[in-house]
Amino acid sequence: MPSASCPAILVAAPASGQGKTTVACALARLHTRQGRRVRVFKCGPDFLDPYWLALASGAPVHQLDLWMTGEADCAQRLHAAAQDADLIIVEGVMGLFDGEPSAADLAQRFGLPLLTVIDAGAMAGTFGALVWGLQTYREGLRFAGVLANRVASNGHAALLEESLRDPAQWQGALMRSETFSLPERHLGLVMSGEMDDAMARLDAAADALAGTRLGQMDAAALQAWSVAFAVPADPVTETPDLLQGLTIAVARDAAFCFIYAANLDCLRAMGARLVFFSPLADTALPDCDALWLPGGYPEIHAATLADNGAMKTAIASHVHAGKPVWAECGGMMALFDELFTAEGERFAMWGLLPGCVTMQKRLAALGPQQIKMPGGTLRGHTFHYSTCSTPLAPATRTEAAPGRKLRGEGEALYVAGPDNKLKASYFHAWFASNPAAAAALFLKDKP
Repeated sequence: MPSASCPAILVAAPASGQGKTTVACALARLHTRQGRRVRVFKCGPDFLDPYWLALASGAPVHQLDLWMTGEADCAQRLHAAAQDADLIIVEGVMGLFDGEPSAADLAQRFGLPLLTVIDAGAMAGTFGALVWGLQTYREGLRFAGVLANRVASNGHAALLEESLRDPAQWQGALMRSETFSLPERHLGLVMSGEMDDAMARLDAAADALAGTRLGQMDAAALQAWSVAFAVPADPVTETPDLLQGLTIAVARDAAFCFIYAANLDCLRAMGARLVFFSPLADTALPDCDALWLPGGYPEIHAATLADNGAMKTAIASHVHAGKPVWAECGGMMALFDELFTAEGERFAMWGLLPGCVTMQKRLAALGPQQIKMPGGTLRGHTFHYSTCSTPLAPATRTEAAPGRKLRGEGEALYVAGPDNKLKASYFHAWFASNPAAAAALFLKDKP
């Protein structure tokens, strides 16, 4: 199979909160509206930005991370996308050089041009110094210019452009506007599905971008960003049919929404049939062999979850029947006896794990981690604002990603129920990092 060439851009920034997601969405929406096939990826572990990116592009959004998903997985996904797409957009994570691996590492490994987005709302001449520093800090990176975000006026934009050492790097300015701002909460962006005007915001952002040099690039101009994506030297092997004939019920609603699209693909590739349900709105589980309770916002919807006694009974019946359950982060939180909000409100939860979880006003844990399971080691990450108190002893704990250090102990893996078929942790797993280990979470005859 030959290499595949496609225009591609990685949207980066000097820090979080600069507007990377807004710009990546605007760029995707603009070119999608013009009839181009756009594929978007998110650098690093992130559940929320992909909802907006998928809405903007009309296509699923997968993660790229040189450690969590693996270099071979990244190469395979990019090569596959390049065969079908007219434009590939990768949204970076945090600041350009933040993290191990960083967005810069990903860009350098695959030769991705970098579009730098900078919140210039409170600067003028320093804008040029910041751009110069980002572009000269590391050799071997390919820059495609800079876009100023949250600019106050045309006069302000002129000052920013004049500060650049290389005027050709100027891709334009997006003015400060509430019409296309993306609202946030404690874990990140508010999900696009929660907002009635989500598409209107994306269209407004695309309209604003259309007035910049960046937004006026046509198909011919995009070729300046062309990247040749080689055939993966170490292709990911075919996923075994370990879940053939198994039906897995997946919680999916506003309270349980932290789901990697690639995790669903991995389960299906192993033969699983997936059915979805809402713990908020439904009163019964679908007919299933196993249950997956992903992360999300149980703390925001605690009152509704507590009031849905029928769902609590249905999940308890599933557990008491000895059927497997995998609960991640928010999914685990709902399984405890009680949940306390950051304001001190108490809610009775599902009572299948003894103890309580308490929301904190500050981040409790963050970072890439891995966990050793019966089927092998799963890679993933942790990111949560709550802590738990339980008499249960952890069956095991996560470990830091290679080259990283944990602050305190790793995340606990709790097991409960008949034959310990209920497994729960704050850890978010990337199933494709070890399909056999992921499959073992849902198989009744595995330890």
